[in-house]
Amino acid sequence: MNDSQRKNLSVYRLALGVHKPPQVLSLNLATLLSLVRSHIDLLVEQQITATLWVKLPPGKIWHAELSRYQSAMGESGVIYNCQTGKIGKSGDKQAFSASSPDHICIQLPINRQLQREYFLIVLSPQFCSLILAHRPLKRSQTPGTAKVNVQKKPPILAITTHEGRIIQPIVDGIKQAIARGAVPEAIAPESALISPSNFICPSASEPALLSQLLIRQLQQQNEINHYISNKRIIKLQQQNNQRQNDEQRKDEYLRSVCQELRTPLTHMKTALSLLNSPNLKPPQRQRYLQMLNTQCDRQSTLITGLLDLVDLEHNLAKTALELVNLADIVPGVVSTYQPVAQEKGIMLAYNLPNELPDVWCVIGGLRQIVINLLHNSIKFTPNGGQVWVKARVQGDYVQLEFRDTGIGINENEISKIFDCFYRVRSGITEDMGGAGLGLTIVKRLLWRCGGAIYVKSKVDEGTTFIVNLPRVRKIPRAIA
Repeated sequence: MNDSQRKNLSVYRLALGVHKPPQVLSLNLATLLSLVRSHIDLLVEQQITATLWVKLPPGKIWHAELSRYQSAMGESGVIYNCQTGKIGKSGDKQAFSASSPDHICIQLPINRQLQREYFLIVLSPQFCSLILAHRPLKRSQTPGTAKVNVQKKPPILAITTHEGRIIQPIVDGIKQAIARGAVPEAIAPESALISPSNFICPSASEPALLSQLLIRQLQQQNEINHYISNKRIIKLQQQNNQRQNDEQRKDEYLRSVCQELRTPLTHMKTALSLLNSPNLKPPQRQRYLQMLNTQCDRQSTLITGLLDLVDLEHNLAKTALELVNLADIVPGVVSTYQPVAQEKGIMLAYNLPNELPDVWCVIGGLRQIVINLLHNSIKFTPNGGQVWVKARVQGDYVQLEFRDTGIGINENEISKIFDCFYRVRSGITEDMGGAGLGLTIVKRLLWRCGGAIYVKSKVDEGTTFIVNLPRVRKIPRAIA
């Protein structure tokens, strides 16, 4: 083997280069692991003293099998742990101690072909075996060709055999590559030599051992099939439960929508029937017409809120964020609601510190958040109450606070107020109106930008909504 052949060493090509090469199988890593386990099972149970040449995928699950053989056989078995990477002083690249007398780390030539190959070679007078796996490169799609379904991970090509005529040339090829180009520190301990140097593989292994190996492989495959089947069943059950939960939430949502739309229709139908009364007086007529107008407005509000929520759910994930300053939003919204507050005799004020940092929010979302929360505070605050809007920097967030002296929220209702269509009931009026979607929209807008909202409330003492908006930290300019 010349220097070029040594550098281009490929155990897979050596196996295919023999006369009448073995059949190549396509399998996955789980099946490959079962083959390795069945061989170790046989060696341990039959107490077969063997020399193992191994190059396995990284991971404790693989090398645990070699540790199992090492523990069972003690010093009677020898393991050559072949590596294509650099071996440290301890020789401990793959979780084995290089100082162990029955484990020897060996440096193989570094090339792309060999790095994609794994093998387990078992050498003993009564039983020889080869498990060889090759991971081919992914197929790259050439320009101008139609798109095809290319697997992310191509299947592993594997060879397994017990024929000495195939195993012997592979072992000889590895030994030649090591002898002609191995790094001096590649063999540990220093006194170790490649052995057995004169070992000749038997033409065939003992039939009884092959029969036992077949039984072990079937057992391992059954265990894998059982594991995969259970995993698939669990996954299907989880998917089924998720679908059932989604369907249940959808049914509850549709039921709530229908109920919300039915309520104003019922009031409108009642008002229309009363308007048909022949003895209707003008004040009563005016009251029923006002009822119709109010319920039509409520119906319109519900439909608008539903359309806004549907649009938000469909587009929120892909909606861009923008940098916005609270000083550009809060004063304008507060001034818009001043006439409403004055009509109820409510003192409405805001306080924004100078030079508040910008915050991240969905485009147009901050104005919607402020409008919904301020509208709620005024709506649920009795005449003569107070509403404050304040802001401050709190760590990585700008905190926006809406505090009122309103009716408050029962403790058992606080966890429900962000649900669709949920409206706080109170003794002030039978129905506070609204679609019951404002807080739902606020929470989802904040979720998109990485913010959050918290509530503190006591009945008859007022409510405080605290909104956390991710702040933008200013990068200091370099001093010249």
